[in-house]
Amino acid sequence: MATSKKEFYKTVEKLGEAVLVDRKSKFIAHTKPVCTEQEALGFLQEMRSQYSDATHNVYAYIIDKNNICRYSDDGEPSGTSGMPVLDALRKENVVDVITVVTRYFGGTLLGTGGLVHAYSQAAAGALKNAGIITRVLCQGFSVKVDYNLSGKVQYLLSNGGYFVDSIDYAEEVEFSVFVKTEAKERFLKEIADACAGREKIKETEEKYIDIKERKEG
Repeated sequence: MATSKKEFYKTVEKLGEAVLVDRKSKFIAHTKPVCTEQEALGFLQEMRSQYSDATHNVYAYIIDKNNICRYSDDGEPSGTSGMPVLDALRKENVVDVITVVTRYFGGTLLGTGGLVHAYSQAAAGALKNAGIITRVLCQGFSVKVDYNLSGKVQYLLSNGGYFVDSIDYAEEVEFSVFVKTEAKERFLKEIADACAGREKIKETEEKYIDIKERKEG
């Protein structure tokens, strides 16, 4: 359930994990989408229980509602872990997300720079594997047309940057479609021009549509 009414914002799609080993210290990072601070703290407790024998369970989370931002070094030297994890989230401009990086000490001190690098890289890896998405606020529409207009409408929807949720073939063809809020006027004009006023159109629900970031290469 979305907690923001921004036109768009970035978050993660699913739970992501990454493992990094540096001089025998093992860093296990988990990134998860969350909607509330309570949900973030619940996931943190889950990780602490799962890795109760770990040396540290460092975390950072950002909740869009009320602009909540928290982090903890969990016993690591100040500024070497929690803040680098938080910086990894900020670098990607994501919200409604928590990252927990668990460390098992390998017997060799990494130093301030080594810790910052290890926590940053582990967090970035989990974030990438969680799948960064952009949530775009869209207005839903029901568009009903005769069968002889359905091909034209389907072509328009497929090539106009709109999101077709479903197509129902009954006495008429009904398209359930979602349109970015800033594209509503263009959408209505295009439908009216294509159908010459013979369409039946009404607004339905407003909701967020998730768009995955394209992978380079």
